[in-house]
Amino acid sequence: MKIIIVGCGKVGSSLVDQLSKEKHEITIVDRNADVVSDISNTYDVMGVVGNGASYELLQETGIEEANLLIAVTDSDEVNMLACLVAKKVGGSNNPDFATIARVRNPLYSKEVAYIKEELGLATTINPEYAAAMEISRLIRFPSASKVDTFAKGKVELVKMEIPENSPLNGLSLIDIGKKYSMPVLIGIVERGEEVVIPRGNFVLMPGDRISLIATPEIARHFFHKVGLAVKGAKNVMIIGGGTIAIYLAEELLKSGITVKIVDWNREKCEELSDRMPEAAIICGDASNQDVLFEEGIRTVDGFVSLTGIDETNIFLSLFAKRVSKAKVITKVNRISFDDIIEEFNPGSIIYPKSITADYIVRYVRAKSNSIGSNVETLYRLMDGRVETLEFSIRKNSPVAGIPLMELKLKKDVLIACINHRGRIEIPNGRSVIHEGDTVVIITTTSGFSDIQDVLEG
Repeated sequence: MKIIIVGCGKVGSSLVDQLSKEKHEITIVDRNADVVSDISNTYDVMGVVGNGASYELLQETGIEEANLLIAVTDSDEVNMLACLVAKKVGGSNNPDFATIARVRNPLYSKEVAYIKEELGLATTINPEYAAAMEISRLIRFPSASKVDTFAKGKVELVKMEIPENSPLNGLSLIDIGKKYSMPVLIGIVERGEEVVIPRGNFVLMPGDRISLIATPEIARHFFHKVGLAVKGAKNVMIIGGGTIAIYLAEELLKSGITVKIVDWNREKCEELSDRMPEAAIICGDASNQDVLFEEGIRTVDGFVSLTGIDETNIFLSLFAKRVSKAKVITKVNRISFDDIIEEFNPGSIIYPKSITADYIVRYVRAKSNSIGSNVETLYRLMDGRVETLEFSIRKNSPVAGIPLMELKLKKDVLIACINHRGRIEIPNGRSVIHEGDTVVIITTTSGFSDIQDVLEG
């Protein structure tokens, strides 16, 4: 596909990285000539300097031959205007031309459906809202380091580390199935630098990081059975009062969780207090340990560091881990240092721009897929070494109506879950996929855009 990306900040550059790997033809637009030059040279993409909402500039990008425009500047208004102009120009002779805008201001959150319809957007993206929802899932599931959802929330992929005293130590996956008799599938195991899609004879060891797939209820029941905490946080301290903090606090307050937000900016604190009178808003410097102690960091159940500076977030989270038993969550923007950051172990790490890139890649793959299926959900895990995808199964799909044991699957593919129109099945060899189902696939191969990609030949 020919894709135009307007805005080359954190999100835009991440999109260029991911979509260029998928072999799409990329053109970037940004006001900053140095940024355009750096990204163009790094990824060998075409670059145009200027305002992405300009009619003349969009013509210069070759928009009439493009398939998709993604507007991810720092301004919601510029993004929407760029998409509106692009739709008029690019869509005039190409009915399949699509636009995507980043719309992240909470003021627009209740108007997104209207904006999408009136501007003719294919979809909108909101990295801050998506990050807040991921954080809220982690707060409700304290033993997990990551929780991804499929089948519109009916299925979860939950990541956790096996502690030294776990009853899972020394058991094969077959033994675990016999001992606990629950519809749970361990689909991914990280052992040191190695990432494995395990088979039934795989034996778990202390320190293994496993990702299991199950319904939310079954996942929590399984965690309880193996002695891991399942009760969510009752009170949460959030450091930083930005957009993610607003979305997160509102979500937690709706769930009856007590929220305290600490920010140094008095004007912002006053705005937060007016918007969320149920939350405790503290105007103070969170880098001052005395402030954190005074506000009760030792006794909170959850601690979320959301300032705009990665280093500050990491140090605050490490401090929270040392002085409390809280579930600690850290926002990090610079993905390029993720392996080093994770060695510090600052709790669960959230990468907002990575969440956005996954969403866009999912859309692009779905748009370019063949007739048999569609990509509903996509997550790239373990620094991109593993992908989990959810496909919707359409008429004439090559996997429909055939028992799984008879399908010739590629060696690095695992069919982890089947959603039979709301009925969730952890499959076995006799399971059958039907038209209208959605199917969760785990694979160490990147680039699947259709369910037929899981088959040999």
